[in-house]
Amino acid sequence: TGKTSLGMAFLDLFYLPEALRGSGLGTTLLKAFEDEARHRGCRSAMLYTLSFQAPEFYEKNGWVRFGEIPCDPEGSSRVFLSKML
Repeated sequence: TGKTSLGMAFLDLFYLPEALRGSGLGTTLLKAFEDEARHRGCRSAMLYTLSFQAPEFYEKNGWVRFGEIPCDPEGSSRVFLSKML
C-alpha cells in the first residue's frame, strides 16, 4: 500500500511471502509502484523498513538510506530510504 501527496510517494506496506522472494516479483512490484508515482507527477519517494527486514532489497533497487532510528527489539532500527523518481 502507498499514497502520493504534494509530489512525493510514500510506500507504506510492502510484503512478499517468503516462497516468492528471490523470484524477481518484488522488484517488479516495486518498479510498478515507482512508475505509478511518476504517472501521478511525483518526483521522489520515501519509505521505512526495519533493519531485520529488507533494507538491502531497496538499496539494490536504487533507494538511498537517509536515516536510521533505534527501536525494539533491542539492536534493531527503523531504516528510512528515499529515491528520486
